[in-house]
Amino acid sequence: MAYFEWANDMVIDNGPIDEDHRKLVDLVNELHTATSQGRGQEVVDKLLTQLIADTEEHLREEERVMEQAKFTNLERHKQGHTHFVNKLHELRQKQQQGSVTVASQLSSVLRDWLSLHIRRNDKELRQFLQQKSRQRSA
Repeated sequence: MAYFEWANDMVIDNGPIDEDHRKLVDLVNELHTATSQGRGQEVVDKLLTQLIADTEEHLREEERVMEQAKFTNLERHKQGHTHFVNKLHELRQKQQQGSVTVASQLSSVLRDWLSLHIRRNDKELRQFLQQKSRQRSA
């Protein structure tokens, strides 16, 4: 069984946003597997590099979708995104300074991001987009 499972309550758009979120779930599970096998230090550098690049690109795209939809809570979302990216960069800096706890810290940060941000904050976006779609159909 995976450390973190994709669940229906995480679905936002049945499209590119969800695809990116699923990749994040895969990275969390890859990191957890490596850590539980004593290989966390071995894989954390590669994963952090990939994660930072993928996350920054994903968040830019998500914010573009929000702007186009005139999402009412865009600024609050952007603040959450900035906080998350800053946390990833902090962990990257700790890792480069030789910290041996970065893999477990990263695992926790990612699990929390998936659980809290996607299930709560991004769910707001899903509901907003669904409401806009219903208004256009009416």
